[in-house]
Amino acid sequence: MPSTFRAFILIFSLLCFLGTAFKSSSQNQPIKLSEEAQISVITFGPYQGELWSAFGHNGIRVFDPLLDMDWMYDWGRFDFEQTNFFWDFARGKMLYSIGRTQKYPNVKSFYIKQNRSVKEQVLNLSQAENQAFFNSLEHNNLPENRTYLYNYVYDNCATKIRDIIQEVVPTATLDLSFKVPKKSVRDLMDDYLSDQPWGDFIIDVALAHPIDNEASAETYLFLPDYVHLALEGGTIENIVDTLPLVKDSIAINVMKNGKYTQSTFDPFNTFVLLFFIVGFVTNQNFKNKKRTHWIDILLFSIVGLFGWWFVFLWGVTSHLSMYNWNLLWALPVHLPAIFFLNQLKWRKALSHAYKFIALLNLCLLLFWVLIPQPLHMALIPLILTLVLRSFYISYDLNKAPQASF
Repeated sequence: MPSTFRAFILIFSLLCFLGTAFKSSSQNQPIKLSEEAQISVITFGPYQGELWSAFGHNGIRVFDPLLDMDWMYDWGRFDFEQTNFFWDFARGKMLYSIGRTQKYPNVKSFYIKQNRSVKEQVLNLSQAENQAFFNSLEHNNLPENRTYLYNYVYDNCATKIRDIIQEVVPTATLDLSFKVPKKSVRDLMDDYLSDQPWGDFIIDVALAHPIDNEASAETYLFLPDYVHLALEGGTIENIVDTLPLVKDSIAINVMKNGKYTQSTFDPFNTFVLLFFIVGFVTNQNFKNKKRTHWIDILLFSIVGLFGWWFVFLWGVTSHLSMYNWNLLWALPVHLPAIFFLNQLKWRKALSHAYKFIALLNLCLLLFWVLIPQPLHMALIPLILTLVLRSFYISYDLNKAPQASF
């Protein structure tokens, strides 16, 4: 009896091992899609509730009813816990990754609840091309292949759609007829940021002259809506004929009319208010013959911080922030120069320096049109504030009055 029991245990253990090995082996085998499978590109419209959603999003749906499969892949994932996350974020060198969800209907419902348009384009692919497309997605989703170095314009969730289509279907041609002459990347971004005044301001001053060159038709594809347009008129060449790239185009959800509520204190209004506050203080200083030192420290420290931020972006981030002409008004030397105004030995030199700064800023307003980088409208009242206060500081230092705090 004991020997029979031991034999039973041995056989049972062997069967369990073989079952586990078979299951593991089957899991490692690539899934073979059926003839009913479809590969679709999903385009989610912009959402103004969050800055990072203002440009929209793209994903790829793999639908196979015979395998009960409805998956979606996208390249818009990042991990707050990755090493040096905040440093990489500040430098604009984020590691993003592809992600896969096996419940596409849940993703679709999430975007519909946000009142975002959802559009699906079923690609006109053969069964072999569907399988190759799916295999490529799965290969990209392997841990060793999952991450990539994100770039706002040249490598993001939308450009990845273009890349994988060109990889898997080399005979596919995208329709790039939407290109507008002389339209830059900055112009393309501005089209999506009208409801994000502070986001528009920060992006506009942080990204520099490289985004002001005329955008090529390929460059437009960093925006999901243009990926949708490129696919809609795209074609596939085969031995016999030219076929449309998109077999079926479906508007799953249309965004309902609604206006995103904006704050009254957008950048332009905020800097206009600042101009009047500084103007009032300066007028009182003239009357009382005393300079209000704290307002100079606050104003020029903030402007100096902007300058050092631009230098940082130029030096350690991607080339999109190089050659930033905003450094002409946001002089980094403001910080620490503003803290030396009360030192007698520096008064004469600083008086001349601030007169030069006032004239420089005045010339910038008059002749910025000659500079190959547009000036954000909100900067006009800010630069006028710098002109006003710089002239007054120069006048005050030349007379060498006592400062009041």
